[in-house]
Amino acid sequence: MIAAPRRGSRARLRDWAELLRVSALLTVPGDALAGAAATGLRPNRGTAYAACASLFLYEAGMALNDWADRDEDALDRPHRPVPSGRISPTAALAAAGLLTAAGLTSAARAGRPALAVATSLTATVWAYDLWLKHTPAAPAAMAAARALDLLLGATATMSAPTMTPTARRAADPPPSAMPGRGRGHKTGGRSGGPPATPGIAFRAAAPAAALAAHTYAVTAVSRHEAHGGSTLTPLAALGLTTTLGLLLSRTRVTAGPVPALSAAAYVRTAAGPFLHAALNPSPPLTQRAVGGGIRAMIPLQAALAARTGANGTALAVLGLAPAARALARKVSPT
Repeated sequence: MIAAPRRGSRARLRDWAELLRVSALLTVPGDALAGAAATGLRPNRGTAYAACASLFLYEAGMALNDWADRDEDALDRPHRPVPSGRISPTAALAAAGLLTAAGLTSAARAGRPALAVATSLTATVWAYDLWLKHTPAAPAAMAAARALDLLLGATATMSAPTMTPTARRAADPPPSAMPGRGRGHKTGGRSGGPPATPGIAFRAAAPAAALAAHTYAVTAVSRHEAHGGSTLTPLAALGLTTTLGLLLSRTRVTAGPVPALSAAAYVRTAAGPFLHAALNPSPPLTQRAVGGGIRAMIPLQAALAARTGANGTALAVLGLAPAARALARKVSPT
């Protein structure tokens, strides 16, 4: 490990921005917003708490990742902040711990159900960085983390302190739409127990699965970004991206153009880099494919929200894409 040179405050901020991969940060809030859209409710205070929790936990994972990979990065990516000595391993680990605590605190503000989901998300992130990253289970772990992040947004939206029992019941699917539930099943609420988390899971299952599938593909490609050499993995990711885009673009005519436009933006952002990496699986093109896959999270989240009729939310999420693209030119998201 190289001794850290004396650096100014602006240089230190750039070092932390690189460590935390701030260019990827704008791909995170859309998880909570897509989760809120899946409940059929407008974003509320609970959604905001979930988005804050997601941002903190995402950055905690970034800091923990570089701490855990410090020896490997010293060989493969010595320019990274920790192996280059610009940020000490102790500082990176401390940042991971503080950001994790901040994330769980934010989730707790949305209620106990949201805290329970955030705790599962935290366990998944830490397990991935410390034990699973270099195992065959790595893509599945990252996919689970993104799915849980969307479920966090749905759960927090439903269990926010400002939610009324009537709104909870309106967002819960009818008993006949859920397996094993009859008319006598109580959905809960403030007067009948906790919020109807089975209903949340039922509504959010499809968007969570779509987000998990995309995350699985991007993570699988990222396992080759240091040395390249894989043609089949980005090709499979390209096939998945195209299939997801086609499925998301198929909506009712009354839904308007936003779902189709969001789905097209998703395919456009991810497919090109995946195709280039498949044709030439060099490390630079593989890294570019990973970056494109990360940025494609934004239009994917927008398409998922638009499919529920939340076109305003979808357009707000899409509005983050230009800023994410501009940040990626300054700080690598990988």
